[in-house]
Formats: sequence, C-alpha cells, structure tokens
Amino acid sequence: MIQSNLDLFAPHPQRLALQTTLLPGFALPDLEPLLDALRPVLRAAPFRHMQTPGGLRMAVALTNCGSLGWISDENGYRYTPIDPVSAKPWPALPQVLIDLATRAAALAGFEGFIPDACLVNHYLPGTRLSLHQDRDEQDYGQPIVSISLGLPAVFLFGGLQRSDRPQRIPLNHGDVLVWGGEDRLRFHGVMPIKPGVHPRMGERRINLTLRKAG
Repeated sequence: MIQSNLDLFAPHPQRLALQTTLLPGFALPDLEPLLDALRPVLRAAPFRHMQTPGGLRMAVALTNCGSLGWISDENGYRYTPIDPVSAKPWPALPQVLIDLATRAAALAGFEGFIPDACLVNHYLPGTRLSLHQDRDEQDYGQPIVSISLGLPAVFLFGGLQRSDRPQRIPLNHGDVLVWGGEDRLRFHGVMPIKPGVHPRMGERRINLTLRKAG
C-alpha cells in the first residue's frame, strides 16, 4: 500500500503516561472543516467569562456545544442542556469534531468513545488555567480528548494529588491530547500563554475538550 505524504511525515503518537497519549498535529488535516463548523457555534453561543462558585471571574473565556454544556456560577460547577445566556439549548456538536475525537480516542486505546459535550476555551496571552480535576462528568471511564489550536501552550499534567509535581507538556497548533483510565482524574492546567501571533488563528489559543458528560 502506498502511503500519502501526510502519513509519511506525520509524527508518531507519544505515550506520556500509562493511559495518556499525545497525537502531534493530528487535527491539522481537519483544520478548515473544523473552523468552518466552529463559527456558527460561536455565533449562537459566544465566549463568556463565567464566575466560580466563590464569585471570582474566570480568566479563560469559554462556551460549549453538544447536548450538554459545562457552566460555573454561584450554584457550583455542572453540566446543563440549556445555555443560561440565551435560554436555548447549546449548539449541536459538529460531526467533524465527533469524528476527530472518536478517531483520536481509538488511537489512544479508547475504542467506542462518542462525545456528547465539547467545552471550548479561549486563551489570550497571559491567560493561565490553574491545576484542577475534571470531576463533573457522569462516567470517569470515558476519556478526555483535547484539541489545541493557535498559540502554543505548556500543559501541566500532574498526579492524583494537587501537590504532585506536574509534567510540562508543550502543545502546538493541531495537537490532540487524550487521557483516561487510571489517568482520568489527574490534576492538570495550563501555564500562562506567551505573547505571539499565530499565522492562522491570530493572538489567541483555542482549546476544545470533548467528553462524554451525560
């Protein structure tokens, strides 16, 4: 079988932990369809800065698509089928994102993953995300699939205790990171985004994290 140029030069998956895999550049072949699908999502549910249960404004702007969307307010962290701003259901999860996440998860060893929620984070230079666990989903047996677009970031991937020293993982435009299984509840975060202008995405980083939330 003759391989395409993309197949010949695509970086190999990198196993970062027992059930954590980095797929460098994996989203790049789907970039334009992905961006085309993302634009109507952002028109229907624009980015917004939510508040923590303690009343602090989150540094990272976010929105959602899928049958469930993650929100934070004085009532806590949770998933809801309704966008509290528009009072309408969240925009549908684009098929290109479902397909991309399903293929990435399978390559990382999680066959049969079908997401129902996508949290879309918008980072500007200087924005960071503190160490946290993703504990609001119903089934911790399902992985997280994270797609990076735009400016590079350093992903902090820790252990099961907040005090565990995290790995520092460079993430570039088009990279996909998948973690689940025994790694599913590891603490993770993002170091402050360095100033820069990405040639395709501008002065920003977009991160899409796909999950099975319900």
